[in-house]
This record gives sequence, structure tokens and C-alpha cells, in this order.
Amino acid sequence: MRIAVALAAMVFLFAAFSCRWLPSGGGLTLYGSEPATLDPARCPDAASASYIVEIFSGLVTLDNELNVVEDIAQSYDISPDGSTYTFHLREGVRFHNGREVRASDFKYSIERAADPQTRSPVAEAYLGDIVGVKQKLRGEADEVSGVRVVDEKTLEITIDAPKAYFLAKLTHPTAFVVDEENVASGGDWWRHPNGTGPFKLKQWQEGQRIVLERNELFYRGQAELEEVTFHFRGNSMMMYENAEIKITQVGTANIERVLDPTNPLSEELVIAPELSVSYIGFNTAMPPFDDEKVRQAFCHAVDKDRIIEILLKGTVSRADGILPPGMPDYNEELEGLSYDVAKAQQLIAESSYDDNLPPIVLSVVATGAYVSSVSTAIAWMWQENLGADVAIEGVEWDTFRDDMREGGLQAFEIGWVADYPDAENFLDLLFHSESGENHTAYSNPELDELLEMARVEGDFDSRREIYQAVEETIVADAPWLPLWFGQSYYLVKPEVKGFFPAPIVIPVLKGVWIEE
Repeated sequence: MRIAVALAAMVFLFAAFSCRWLPSGGGLTLYGSEPATLDPARCPDAASASYIVEIFSGLVTLDNELNVVEDIAQSYDISPDGSTYTFHLREGVRFHNGREVRASDFKYSIERAADPQTRSPVAEAYLGDIVGVKQKLRGEADEVSGVRVVDEKTLEITIDAPKAYFLAKLTHPTAFVVDEENVASGGDWWRHPNGTGPFKLKQWQEGQRIVLERNELFYRGQAELEEVTFHFRGNSMMMYENAEIKITQVGTANIERVLDPTNPLSEELVIAPELSVSYIGFNTAMPPFDDEKVRQAFCHAVDKDRIIEILLKGTVSRADGILPPGMPDYNEELEGLSYDVAKAQQLIAESSYDDNLPPIVLSVVATGAYVSSVSTAIAWMWQENLGADVAIEGVEWDTFRDDMREGGLQAFEIGWVADYPDAENFLDLLFHSESGENHTAYSNPELDELLEMARVEGDFDSRREIYQAVEETIVADAPWLPLWFGQSYYLVKPEVKGFFPAPIVIPVLKGVWIEE
């Protein structure tokens, strides 16, 4: 989502469900990842977002076809110049404690996200188009001037220029409404959140489980499930086969037997694409990756097809570019930096480092002593094909995230899941030189100009041409080594109905039911 995520958490363990509603009651059990936070303004990853979108909500949301639709807003108007949005709130929208939501709650929530003391890692990326947000983030203003309360049910938001993707950005948790009194209750207020979403947090037993319960006050009709329990510990496949959980993802260790048509489990398998990409990021401000030829060489030196076939057992598709299939502006004709050892060695010889490469540290998200076989294979290929001295550093997620944002990692393995279906969410957020999500320190002034043109381009075809040119430039400059585009494999018990595996993080649980 919208969210930089560790590879271990990238394939998030929430599934999405259709919006059909039939009587059932009961509860759903599945395997999940523990969130880093439930504070919408500080949401750093897909795992956290998956819970936040069920507990909180915003003015607009994404439906199962990834269209932007009204949520707390009953309707909205856009000014003729495309820069001012007027949102009309639904009647009867209440926080979980029963207090009615007002337009002033949204103003408070946006200004809180933009407050430097909140230390939101994503506020500028997702709210920065709103007039006054950047000034508030820099401590130069006491309020966000582009957010105005017209009356209790009317909110006006003004952005710095007409932008086709702006509404979609408001579906990110950073724009969700929070209760000021709840936030004021203490620094760990989000462990007892008073949201507006279809589910409430009933229990969070750290390292064990999270339990959500139905919100009886939800303004778009109650969910039929009474509870949803996410387990964090145990062997998920064993738990599924023992009927302890009803949904699990399937990893490479079990994929072959699940795909076997003679195995009864194959009848319960659901396969779905993700709008995600996994990659190696190169810190372009740190030797030797400050040299474009070195970055290109390290890309040419990795046999992605072999990794996908042998280690990932064909469960993903090779990434030649940045945008995954299914994203608008995806370019199926884009040629990446293919596996070519001779070319890689030639580039190193032509680089400023020649045969004097400094030691390379590849940082990966790891738990304990575990490091993935993929990381090991990539390091081995760099050593074997380029003579590089490569060490793999396993880092806990919180430290990894902070070091990556601060530019302290030389090379790092990570992934990105779309927040909304627009190329801006990948190309602009991750590669513009001034973006807070640009963790490779990549800077190309000509590319920045193209990205800024695309932001305000209203013609669909012209915008596509710009983004495809941007993607070609990024691939050639090689701040990333794109690895693969994701795909999800779920096992779902037959009694679980309405299952729809969404390609990104969206609110999903309201539409599922259990048929006993």
C-alpha cells in the first residue's frame, strides 16, 4: 500500500473480500503480521495499514475495482479550476464511542498529521499537495491554510495545482479521521483506538494475536462477522490443515504440493496478482553506487529468471521496470537491464572504480539469524560475476526502516505495494529528488521536470507518455535493481464466502461471511 514494506511483510496477510452481505454471524480466524502501529498518521507499512483501514476511515476509499468512491463523504464538488474540493459529510457517522464526526475532526486530523511533533514519516508524501501542509511540517505555520471548515458537515480542501491523483491520495490512512480526545489520552492512544471503521480493536496480545469486533455503529451497514482473529505465532500451514484458521497464504515451501491437482488443497487455492514490486535499492550517494556504471553492472550481474524459477518456484514474474502489470501506464515493451555478465564486467572496467570496488553491504529485513535464500543468491552472483566483496546484514524492521529513510544503507532489499492505482504513486514518490520516499538519494533534474509536468497534466495519453519516458530513464540510470512483481497464493476454507484477494491494501472485512 502505498507503503514501503519489508519483503517479509510485503505479501500482506490480509485478504480482500467482496461487498456482498448475507446473514451469518460468527467469526473468522486467519494468520497475520503484527502491526508496527495503529496510528493512521504514522502508518509506515502494509501490515499496519491492513488493520488501520478496518478500524479507521476517511473521506473517500477504494472499492474492489480500485475506483475512488465516497466513504465518510456523502458527496464532493470540484471547483472549475480543479484545485478546490468541497466534501459533504454523511449524517450519522460516529466514532466507535458514539460521538458524531464533524468537519472540524478532519481539519484536526490533517493538521495533526502535518504537525512536526507527530513525526509522521508519510504526511508530506500523501498530504503535501494540500496548501499549507509543507509549511506546517516545517514549523512555519500553526494551521494548514488549505483545509477549511465551512460548517459541521462541510469541509473544503485546496491543493496547490489541479492533480488527477489527489482524491486517490486521500484513501491513504494518513488522511483518515481520528478523535482528538482519544489522541490526547496518551502516547500509546492507538492501542485503544476510537475509530470510525467497520471494526473495533477488541484485543491486542503482543506477539500472539489481534482480535477485531464488529462496529455496531458503522455508517454504511454493519459487518456480518462478529469477530476477526489474527494469529501471529505458529506454523500457518499446519494451523490451516488442522482447521485452526480459515485463511492462510502459501509460501514456496508448500506451493508445489498445493498446486498439485491431485492434492485436495488445490481446490481451496486462490491465486491473485499484486500491485507490488520487489527490488534492490542502491544508495546513489554512497560509493560505489554513486557511479551509474557500477549500478548498471550490478543489475546486469543478477540472473533474475534463475532466482524466480529455482528459489521462488515460479510464483512471481520478473520485473524489468518499476510499474507492475495492472497499473495504469504499465509498459509491457519496456526492456530492462538483462542478465549479461560480460556487459556487467565491461561496465565495472569503464567505471571510476575499475577493479577497486569497495566492500558491499546488502541490508535485508531479517528476524534473528534468518536471511532469505534470495539475498544469499544475489550476493553470490555479485561476488562470482563481479568479484565484489559482499556481506549480508540482517536488520530488524524498525531499525531497517529508520536507516533506510536516513540514507544510511549502502544497498537494501525491500518492496513497494501500491497505495492507489496511479503511476505517480511509484515513479514520483520513489524517485523525485525531493520526495521523502526516495531512499536511494537518486537525483536527476531532467526527470524531476518530467515528473512535475505529469503532476498537472490533465490529458491521459500525454500523462502516459511522460510516465513511460520517466520509467525508461529510471531503469537506465539504475538506482534500483527491480527483481519481481508479486502474486498471492491463498488457501481459503470452503465455508468462507465472499473472498476477493485485493492487489493492494483496502478495507475488506465487512463483506465476508461464514457459511456454516
